[in-house]
Amino acid sequence: MTPEELKQKALNYHKTGRAGKISVIPTKPCDCGEELSLAYTPGVAQPCLEIRDKPDTVWDYTARGNMVAVVSDGTAVLGLGNIGPMAGLPVMEGKAVLFKHFADIDAFPVCLGKVFDAKGRTDAAKLIAATECLEPTFGGINLEDIAAPACFEVETTLKQRMGIPVFHDDQHGTAIISLAAILNALKLLGKKIEDCRFVVNGAGAAGISCSRLYIAAGARKENFIMCDSKGVIHSDRTDLNPQKREFAVQTPFRTLAEAMVGADIFLGFSAPNCVTADMVRSMAPSPIIFAMANPVPEIQPDVARAAGAVIVGTGRSDYPNQVNNVLGFPGIFRGALDVRAKDINDAMKFAAAHALAELAEADIPTDVKAVLCAAYPEDGAKGMFDFGKGINPEMVIPKPFDPRVVPHVARRVAEAAIASGVAQKAIADFDAYEAAVTARIRKANAK
Repeated sequence: MTPEELKQKALNYHKTGRAGKISVIPTKPCDCGEELSLAYTPGVAQPCLEIRDKPDTVWDYTARGNMVAVVSDGTAVLGLGNIGPMAGLPVMEGKAVLFKHFADIDAFPVCLGKVFDAKGRTDAAKLIAATECLEPTFGGINLEDIAAPACFEVETTLKQRMGIPVFHDDQHGTAIISLAAILNALKLLGKKIEDCRFVVNGAGAAGISCSRLYIAAGARKENFIMCDSKGVIHSDRTDLNPQKREFAVQTPFRTLAEAMVGADIFLGFSAPNCVTADMVRSMAPSPIIFAMANPVPEIQPDVARAAGAVIVGTGRSDYPNQVNNVLGFPGIFRGALDVRAKDINDAMKFAAAHALAELAEADIPTDVKAVLCAAYPEDGAKGMFDFGKGINPEMVIPKPFDPRVVPHVARRVAEAAIASGVAQKAIADFDAYEAAVTARIRKANAK
């Protein structure tokens, strides 16, 4: 498909029929006078009074427990940059589609304007003030496409002020999924995370958050070199924000090429084609490359493998080992909502990463293989889903359309929420819960 063909196909997709990609569908009948009186006046007064007297009953009488706000100011839209909240609305609608399709969560795009400073950048205080006002309506907040460094302050403050889960997917989604991939890749190669040297190219929301999570998982901070558009983030630089300063190191290295010599793992959240085959050849034996720039990765997978990379991942669906955030946020929010968690904490993030790693290592049942072959016919034809139990170098994380992903992630997240004390509801039987989530999603997507 040519770029012009893709453009027209995408525009037609969004415009044909009812404009946009989402709508609201009532869950109760309203087909006669009696049902009208129950749905609205006078009957609606009864749940209102119950909620007034017993606030926790809001979860029993409204849809709040299954609703997530996808909040953005459009200042850092993937691949497009600061295009503003109105132009970012199709992306947030798309996120709502994924929430519904993969986890049966009702998500609504909330694109906020008038939350900028004089230069058109995010004013963190304004965005925080607007977002925290949404709490009575939603069971969770998914922050999306908010530029760094403001995004760090926005999420941290909202997590402190709000009593519902707040999750910046650009930070933590990528971190969780790439951690799962790294854990399996290291297992396959017989390496330990604490011994590995990391080079992270890109010091925005994803690069910073990924590095923090890897360190929390056992990697050594002193083994990290982070680069931005000006080169290595070293301690002699005077142009660093607090988040970059956190990763400043004393080193003679000044360029990405210098930093990659002897590294075990490269992670890219940066620019297309900035990594060469020579850089990969300079790395430690059996290097791992996750080049996640979109739509063009930092290095093409075939080039990286030819230069010696053993495991290669990207952000694209047409290459193996896609680090796709849809592997994370639907199941994470499903589990958090189902136990009415007050937060999505580190324990829940680690649980999600381990859930994905477990699935990638597990055998693929016949019924799941049929779903995967239908969703990925070229991979199915190559026999990618035929291997038995064990890690496949071309699939160290599951595929997004694997129907086991959301139920298993939700289960592990719910378990971690309960164990870490942020859950407000208990689950007695987690095997039954995982099966129930599977059935719920299948029913929601039944044609």
